[in-house]
Amino acid sequence: NLIGNAIKFTKEGHITFGYSMKDHRHVEFFVRDSGIGIPAEDIPRLFTEFFRSANARELTEEGTGLGLVIVKEILDRLRGTIAVKSKLGEGTCFSCFLPVIDEP
Repeated sequence: NLIGNAIKFTKEGHITFGYSMKDHRHVEFFVRDSGIGIPAEDIPRLFTEFFRSANARELTEEGTGLGLVIVKEILDRLRGTIAVKSKLGEGTCFSCFLPVIDEP
């Protein structure tokens, strides 16, 4: 979903995704784009069912407003978290943090 959104909302520019170890206890997966960005006032509502930012609705009619909710639900079940950094007109970065499970 995060990669799909980056593609959908980045008509020109670049998309980067990858992972890194954060602190020997967590791995970070990230998707960063140079797309349309998200208005600051919309960020707190991104993980609310059926919410779509106004600039996203202007760009495309596609979308139910459930994708980010599902991503967050999966992360919650895996004891992970998600963070968002975005600047309108400059792009967005979603970072997902998952705990590392020590094998017995």
